[in-house]
Amino acid sequence: LNENNYMKKESAFIRIYRFYLEGFREMKLGKTLWLIILVKLFIMFFILRLFFFPNYLGQFDSDSEKENHVSNEILKTLINMIENIDTSLIDWSRAQFALTAMYHWLFVPLTLGLGVIQAIMETIYYRTGNEAWKKTAQFWMKLFGINFAIGVATGLILEFEFGTNWSNYSWFVGDIFGAPLAIEGILAFFMEATFIAVMFFGWDKVSKRFHLASTWLTIIGATLSALWILIANAWMQYPVGMHFNPDTVRNEMFDFWAVALSPVAINKFFHTVLSGWIVGALFVLGISCWYLLKKRNTEFALSSIKVSAIFGLVASILIIWTGDGSAYQVAQKQPMKLAAMEGLYEGGNGVGLVGIGILNPAKTSYLDNQNAFIFDIKFPKLLSFLAERDMNAYVPGIVNLIEGGYTTNKGTVALSAKEKIEKGKTAIKALADYRKAVKDKDTAAAAQYRVTLEENFPYFGYGYIKDPAELIPHVGLTFYSFRVMVILGCFFILLFIITLIWDKKGKIANTRWLQYVGLWSIPLGYIAGQAGWIVAEVGRQPWAIQDILPTSASISKLNPSSVQTTFYLFLILFTILLIAEIGIMVKAIKKGPEAAAH
Repeated sequence: LNENNYMKKESAFIRIYRFYLEGFREMKLGKTLWLIILVKLFIMFFILRLFFFPNYLGQFDSDSEKENHVSNEILKTLINMIENIDTSLIDWSRAQFALTAMYHWLFVPLTLGLGVIQAIMETIYYRTGNEAWKKTAQFWMKLFGINFAIGVATGLILEFEFGTNWSNYSWFVGDIFGAPLAIEGILAFFMEATFIAVMFFGWDKVSKRFHLASTWLTIIGATLSALWILIANAWMQYPVGMHFNPDTVRNEMFDFWAVALSPVAINKFFHTVLSGWIVGALFVLGISCWYLLKKRNTEFALSSIKVSAIFGLVASILIIWTGDGSAYQVAQKQPMKLAAMEGLYEGGNGVGLVGIGILNPAKTSYLDNQNAFIFDIKFPKLLSFLAERDMNAYVPGIVNLIEGGYTTNKGTVALSAKEKIEKGKTAIKALADYRKAVKDKDTAAAAQYRVTLEENFPYFGYGYIKDPAELIPHVGLTFYSFRVMVILGCFFILLFIITLIWDKKGKIANTRWLQYVGLWSIPLGYIAGQAGWIVAEVGRQPWAIQDILPTSASISKLNPSSVQTTFYLFLILFTILLIAEIGIMVKAIKKGPEAAAH
């Protein structure tokens, strides 16, 4: 009996070994995924080195010499860079990062959404034993794998750009920003890397229960990966849980949970993941409608439509709740972004929400007397309610935020932009004076300057702003992007409801107009997601870190032509990757679920 138990254990180990070995040898997709895993592992350690040990300079012997050199250089750059920097460098650096991020976001939402849908389908197969659901899950899993492999490649370049194009940023906040990235690599990515192999290669090689668990753990890992990236992004919009160390010119984390559980981070995570779920639902719905239009695989298409429509409707309803939370957080933490989203120049009590509007192109400055809109329809008092949970609450506009003087919801009088700029300059000068006093070993003066710095540090970034008008983001782009996102969100709810009604009546297979609408709704999900990120990122300009570090002071001092060249190289590379993904997916879709099962 003991010998038999030993043989069973041995055969289990042999099966696991063969499962990995055969999967690597026999599947081209598997080789690609394993290569990506190894590359990203290398990148992860590079990121750790970049953010946690950025004082590595070969020409210095001791750590103290390295730290002093780098901090002095950073301080010098932060003080003098704005006056000497080529504005085209700022524009090209922002353009390059925006290009990379927007291409990356073409792949991420489908990973988040399609991953859950395929897991649901496999769960149905596990509970019913129906082989048709197994084939359905395998088909969508194949498309998931293609998207996952291409998406990782664009994410790697984003991580590199922090060190190459945004070195001042990396130094200034690397101790905080690097922590979520490290956790993403160590925790979330390793979960994905471990179980994705079982998910792809483990059919009929491991038990149904273990394979199902691997599928769910893979998408949970991908979702956790998004969580830590979004925590890092949320901290940039609402910097908490840190203090500034003038000796190293670095912000240092003192409360990890304040960073990880900030209201902005939690709301951003749910809102972003739900948007990915909607993209996944639209993708499955659209591809299934294509099969119906071609009169192929009807049962497969109808079952996929039902799952995707229910899933998409649930996500679309939940995203209304997270969208409301996002608007509230923006109103509390980034009022200038809210004003730009609404094209609101003059605030007041009981402010209405613009449902539909056309901005006046003749309005080029917050100081002119031009009307903000040519045409607009508002929902009375709704903006005040969304911003403060009070129909008659005061909501500041762009002019009010620049000029100050109004009473905030905390009962204090708002500072003007000019006052904030002066406080920022005071903080920057106090930092320079403090470091000089430390160098001269003048303890009393250093203590005095440090107090001045700490008092004014909340406005540190304003010291780099030359004109209050720089504090206003691009109103037109923010305003219209917000409305595109909201209008498409309402359309998705309507689409999923109609689809479910038609499915219950058994009419979908013969309703060609609905099939065409479903098919052409696939790109709309991506457009809505991109519009949401435009609102989030363009709306917070000019800040890389809200109120603390402007984008113009975050970049590396590079030759603009170098950034311009790499911009076009990345544009070509990402376009090739996108075309490759679409081509591979179209080929897999044309072959159908039967081919995916093999």
